[in-house]
Amino acid sequence: MSSRLVGVGVGPGDPELVTVKGVNALRAADVVVVPVMDTGERGRAEATVLHYVPGEKVVRVVFALNERTDRARREAAWDAAGERVAELLRSHRTVAFATIGDPNVYSTFTYLAQTITALVPGVVVETVPGVTAMQDLAARSGAVLTEGTEPLTLVPVTAGATVLKEALNGPGTVVAYKFGRQAGEVAAALRETGRIGDAVWGSALGLPEESIRAADELDGAPLPYLSTLIAPARRDGGRGGKL
Repeated sequence: MSSRLVGVGVGPGDPELVTVKGVNALRAADVVVVPVMDTGERGRAEATVLHYVPGEKVVRVVFALNERTDRARREAAWDAAGERVAELLRSHRTVAFATIGDPNVYSTFTYLAQTITALVPGVVVETVPGVTAMQDLAARSGAVLTEGTEPLTLVPVTAGATVLKEALNGPGTVVAYKFGRQAGEVAAALRETGRIGDAVWGSALGLPEESIRAADELDGAPLPYLSTLIAPARRDGGRGGKL
């Protein structure tokens, strides 16, 4: 029978936000792979998984999670990680891969699945959705993501502050991911487009070091890499104004 690789979204860090289906998938798998950086520290995905499965079932695999400049090093790390997971699939029926957030939203799992499909003929790839950071920040801050006909734009600031500024000049709510290292540029873009007043940012959501602040408090100092920003749509039509 075909082996199965299941990407399981485990949410932004709060173990209570893993779905019932996600917990069941983690427990049903023969092994659960968690991505770690080459520095070896425990990441959010691993910490969340250990709330639901025993440590002996967890396999740590090194990924170049933060490598953006050295392409050769990144590719070598991806190849090594893919080979390790392929090896697990050859000896186990079901391998789960835990990823923070959702496996189909800016996730490490996307690249792993592409690699594994080439390495393990006939492998079945599945995903279990997870709660995203923008949903968690909206819930914790009270920011409404969308109303009526408003669009929602999600921007990874690793693509550059110009992309964020273009989104902020458009309609609807704008969510920015991974903006911590460019916090100064993000604050400038928010002020320039007149969107800083209602915007909110957060990091380490659901964890002891959680921080949720108004965006107008941004002073240009670097923030945690995985910080999330919500700039709500301009709303002045009262209740139901965007229907």
